[in-house]
Amino acid sequence: MIDQKNGVFPAVCPLDCPDTCGLLLHKEDGKIVKVTGNPEHPITQGAICNKVRNMTERIYHKERILYPLKRTGPKGSGEFQRISWDEAVSEIAARYRELIDAYGPESILPYSFYGNMGILSVDGMDRRFFNALGSSRLDQAICNAAGNAGWKYTMGFKGGTSPEDTEHADLIIVWGGNLISTNMHQIVIAEKARKRGAKVIVIDVHQNRTAQWADWFIPLYPGTDTALALGMMHVLFRDGLTDEAFLKRYTVGHEELREHVRSYTPEHVSAITGVPAEDIEKLGRAYGEASVSYIAIGNGLQHHDNGGMNVRSIACLPALTGQWLKKGGGAVKTNGGYHAMNSDYLERPDLRPNPGARTINMNRIGEALHLKEQPIKAVFVYCSNPLVVAPDTERVQAGFAREDLFTVVHDLFMTDTAKYADIVLPAASSFETTDLYASYWHHYVQLQEPVIERIGEAKSNVELFAMLGRAMGLDDEAFAEMEEELIAGALNYPENPYLNGVTLDALKERRFVKLDMTPQATFLDRLPTPSGKIELYSEAMKEAGLPPLPEYIPLQEGYDGTRRPGASEAYPLMFISPPNHNFLNSTFANVEKHQRLEKGPMLQIHPQDAAERGIEDGDDVVVYNDRGRLELKALVTDKMLPGTVVSQGLWWDGKGRKQRANALTPDRLADMGGGAVFFSTVVQVKR
Repeated sequence: MIDQKNGVFPAVCPLDCPDTCGLLLHKEDGKIVKVTGNPEHPITQGAICNKVRNMTERIYHKERILYPLKRTGPKGSGEFQRISWDEAVSEIAARYRELIDAYGPESILPYSFYGNMGILSVDGMDRRFFNALGSSRLDQAICNAAGNAGWKYTMGFKGGTSPEDTEHADLIIVWGGNLISTNMHQIVIAEKARKRGAKVIVIDVHQNRTAQWADWFIPLYPGTDTALALGMMHVLFRDGLTDEAFLKRYTVGHEELREHVRSYTPEHVSAITGVPAEDIEKLGRAYGEASVSYIAIGNGLQHHDNGGMNVRSIACLPALTGQWLKKGGGAVKTNGGYHAMNSDYLERPDLRPNPGARTINMNRIGEALHLKEQPIKAVFVYCSNPLVVAPDTERVQAGFAREDLFTVVHDLFMTDTAKYADIVLPAASSFETTDLYASYWHHYVQLQEPVIERIGEAKSNVELFAMLGRAMGLDDEAFAEMEEELIAGALNYPENPYLNGVTLDALKERRFVKLDMTPQATFLDRLPTPSGKIELYSEAMKEAGLPPLPEYIPLQEGYDGTRRPGASEAYPLMFISPPNHNFLNSTFANVEKHQRLEKGPMLQIHPQDAAERGIEDGDDVVVYNDRGRLELKALVTDKMLPGTVVSQGLWWDGKGRKQRANALTPDRLADMGGGAVFFSTVVQVKR
């Protein structure tokens, strides 16, 4: 029980964001009345974004699900009746037993992502339950899989520059990320560097808030990032701006790369990317002449057919100028590798009766729900909203509409997905639970303990899956452990030296504990690549059927400057759907305050493209292709190159309007890692 009804209490932001902010929750009469930043947190230092500042609007939302519900009307109607937790758990267990007997355990599929970044919420008791059940596995490749694979081929390890050090850079490149909206504390650190004379360059397909803040914005055609990186390499090698001593000691393939990039002249790269040749020259020289350069690699550029190669190519740049030996130099795609914990203990793969069970890529959920052989007969959705976030959502919705598909959704709200469930279960918010948080950007681990009582009959993922495990008669010991035991076990992982000193007791005392970053000083001497060095040439990529050197490969669906659409093209525009400022994926999209701040879904269209279609600012428009349609208002702007249209934010369907951007996006997989290709999408637009 929570004794104190009034006061200020420490907390952690649970959102899927690199910053993982330290928070303070202000309570009156047992209710949170204000959310502020914790000024004692060494990285976030009291600054928080508008999303979490308004978190009370979400926690105390009038539409929060308070009790278990059972469907009474057609799927998608949103018609449910209240039932008890005992009834819900009994029905789920009974249906699962029937399905296992009739179709085998792999007929059941969990579908989850990181709607709550708590490690226990998404990598703990839930994994134990589905392992012990023997269900199909889910490949959680929707977000960063392609980029992580590309980075790993080059660097081997999911880690890079320490955020605090980047204030020492004199050149900062933000490549494919709107950090003001998605990583605001990197912007704070970059401003410190700026005051010391640093220049900030943003490379993106869209002049977003971060691009407007930069000293220099470089727009390019979607999916041409590899070509631009190769053009920079051409300039670096040609003009003698590489660090030859570093290349010889710490890399393999630099001579092959030197020859390879000769053909990527600024003129050739300009024709592909839409970036003027003189700007490519200027960019290459600026990078090569900088004393300390840092590249923040965003999420957007990996969501293409060639997304893994985009990140792999950019990851090669710091090695060419020896940036990894300089404080604040280098790059970051993710720093999540430093936080690696004892996943075998958390997830208990040893409980699985069928180690060879199939794996289904979450990007292909629409296809998977239509399988004729080994059909999926049940889906359990938590910490995700696939009818909004998954690609090709019309097909996904058709799958969830199957009457023979038994669907359970555990969520705070009646989402677009929950409306298609048979059983809907009320989820506890992060401020009502105990959990462990690790950033994929900074180096602090944090503890969250309950600050408020449960709202309604909400339960955490740990409680829910422990209940289901016991109801199914699964391993008693595995489903009896409590949150603190799980946290202590997760942190007990000597294989990761960075966790040295990070314990449950230390977290209870201080709330946030920094990793032991001592091993980082010598990481170049023991990179976990096949060669033990930075691989500019990758034999592993060659064996996987990929180009061993960075190479520009045009999109399967899309255009670059060398192939613009002709008059006969049905879908001549490239469609990009990056984050907006006030949502996080589909989270907050049902909160009225956040909707008002965003002013509704908009399609940003270049004046040239608008004029060709007779579209004026504020017109209602339809965006469409063979997969679906999107209805929204036009915003005529020159914030991107002609031929690209942009709609920011993932909106739920509302008031009869089709507002889901992912109705348009394909469920193809990227070149590496099974990643999503949301931004390799072509469309047409009409009034």
